[in-house]
Amino acid sequence: MAALTLVAPAMAVLPAGAADLPALKAVAPIYMPASLVPRAAWFAGIGGSVNSQSYESQNIYAQGVSEIFLGGTQVAFGTAGGPTTPSLDPRTSFAPTAQLGFFQHFGGSDWLWGAKVTYSYINAHSTDNRVRDPQVGSFTSANSDSFTGNVVIGSYQSGISQQINFIPFVGHSFERSMVYFGVGPSLSQVKSSLNNVIGFAAINNTHVNITGEPSNFSSTQWVLGGAATVGGTYFIDRGWFIDVNYTFGITRNQTINYAAPFASATDGYTDTGILSGNWSGHIINQAVAVSINKAF
Repeated sequence: MAALTLVAPAMAVLPAGAADLPALKAVAPIYMPASLVPRAAWFAGIGGSVNSQSYESQNIYAQGVSEIFLGGTQVAFGTAGGPTTPSLDPRTSFAPTAQLGFFQHFGGSDWLWGAKVTYSYINAHSTDNRVRDPQVGSFTSANSDSFTGNVVIGSYQSGISQQINFIPFVGHSFERSMVYFGVGPSLSQVKSSLNNVIGFAAINNTHVNITGEPSNFSSTQWVLGGAATVGGTYFIDRGWFIDVNYTFGITRNQTINYAAPFASATDGYTDTGILSGNWSGHIINQAVAVSINKAF
């Protein structure tokens, strides 16, 4: 009874005190949206790229070995050869591209790893017209002597038709995007050719066509190389994202050998032999690509 006597007056005062307090307002709970970047996903995309090609360490070597006959009798034997450096201007082109890949986060972190394969149909080539390959040689006969000349190449062409890059990468994801960097091997279809090749010699102050009809040589090869990529993505939702990246690629220095027989006739002399040599170089391709991708 004594306790109730003490508590009752206090309880009687509470309603009056509570009426003086400001009304409480409901506060919405703080919501942190989940990242739109999946924890792991396969993806495939299509798009386009702007490519810039430069042609490095270009070299052509040509040589001729011939036997000269008069009335069916060999009267001389000659050889000549020499190198030259063609000049191929850089090329800029647009290429359709496609890519297929996979990525996965490390544990519960925002860091991730992955790999992708990209394909580009570049189909860009550069041409150097009227290339002259200086020749120095000698012939053995009753009156042996040395001589100079030129192998004249109507045009020299080289470039990349198709390119495939295999890129393992690491990256970091954010609320609706990720950035990544990767390095890997590449495979490029390189096409090159020597067109309308004729060998001339200056003998006894006379400019003589030694090889006769023009020759043509061409090569199409898949060449290994390397590529480095840096890029970023923006996720429209959890299933679609835009990928923008820059890739620096370089092909291995490739040497192509060529050879063809020739025959010509001048002032009763018949000249038969082999025109041979090689051309070499590598190509640097820089590309900026944009693609729309579906994540699975």
